[in-house]
Amino acid sequence: MSLHDEQPAQASKVTVREPPGIAAQAAGWRKMFAAFRHRNYRLFFTGQLISLIGNWVNSTAEGWLVYQLTGSTALLGVVAAAASGPMLFLSTWGGWIADHHPKRTVLVITQIVSMVLSLLLAYLAWSGLVRPWQIIAIAALGGVVMAFEMPARQSFVIEMTNREDLPNAIALNSSMVNGARIIGPSIAGVLMARFGVASCYLVDGLSFIAVIIGLVAMRLPRHVRRTHAGSGLEHALGGFRYVWNNPRVLTILSLFAVVGIFGWSYSVLMPAFARDVLGLGETAYGTLLAASGAGALCGAMCVTAARERLTPRSLALGGVWIFSIMITLFALNRNYYLALPLLAGAGFGMMLFMSTSNSALQTSVPDEMRGRVMGVWALIFGGMMPFGSLEAGMLARMVGVPVTMIIGAAICSLAAAVTLAVIRRRTKAAADDIPKG
Repeated sequence: MSLHDEQPAQASKVTVREPPGIAAQAAGWRKMFAAFRHRNYRLFFTGQLISLIGNWVNSTAEGWLVYQLTGSTALLGVVAAAASGPMLFLSTWGGWIADHHPKRTVLVITQIVSMVLSLLLAYLAWSGLVRPWQIIAIAALGGVVMAFEMPARQSFVIEMTNREDLPNAIALNSSMVNGARIIGPSIAGVLMARFGVASCYLVDGLSFIAVIIGLVAMRLPRHVRRTHAGSGLEHALGGFRYVWNNPRVLTILSLFAVVGIFGWSYSVLMPAFARDVLGLGETAYGTLLAASGAGALCGAMCVTAARERLTPRSLALGGVWIFSIMITLFALNRNYYLALPLLAGAGFGMMLFMSTSNSALQTSVPDEMRGRVMGVWALIFGGMMPFGSLEAGMLARMVGVPVTMIIGAAICSLAAAVTLAVIRRRTKAAADDIPKG
């Protein structure tokens, strides 16, 4: 072919080629939503989003109802502790079950039980029979369900996608959770103001139908049950042995525990802070929680976009420090409109940490251990929170809600600094062990 014949072809290529910026942008968007190419994950995401909106409607109403009935910050901590306490004892069993039984079956059963509990609470609230002890009891039963649901759900993600798309799916899950945190509290505030607290529990109960339908509609390979020597207790405790012998996983979970106890407990005190410190009603309280969800949603999306530019260490530790600064400023503030961006900033920082640490944890463990390790994660996420909830509630009675939040933020910030020092020391020791020359 002559040079003359090649020129039109080259010209043709030039005219149809996309500008580099547009091509890179399109590739970036595809990467940001890579997990959606899996049908099962799309079903899960849609159903879970609806259900999580219902969950946030429920939790927003629960805190407000308890504080309305009792006016006690300590009881707010007791209810939160009852909801997560069972995970301290049962989440390792939940992880073992997730590794040995079909995860979809476990999830369908737990969703049905959760739906029944929400509808029962709706009936009690609507009939006017609801009492604090009933709320505590139902919260505790919900904690039992969560101890089995959370390890199965966390370890099920890779079965709906693949190892390559797992980090993206985890980031999208975080976006889903925090999108629900924006919508749910806003809906709850309107429902409480117009129809009463019972309507929130009814909405939550009905929302479980969506996730159950999504789970049943999935097409999954037949579950092959693994046979292992040894007792169920021995295998359940295998997750602890694995974590203890893996320094990277142990470091992630140790910081996660501190943030779970002293950082996340700020949410337990939000009804008291909203009503007594800022003087807000139901609708504004819901908007306040929605602001935190909006910030967290931005954080989840930033994790996906920044994963190739920043190290997981920078994202996770930076997230803890952002959270600590924003919570401190929020606790010192007395203006409602300034409180919204401050709480959004706190949600942003918390989500940078939680999404990055979750992704790093799941990609660090082998498939056969994932359910049990996520059982340990669930134990820390839910099981350690009773201590944080009780500590926050009791401390708030002595020194007040704002000071309690500031103390928690300071402990989280210090823990992140200690974690950074430990990582650097371990990295230096590993480098010194490498033979030179």
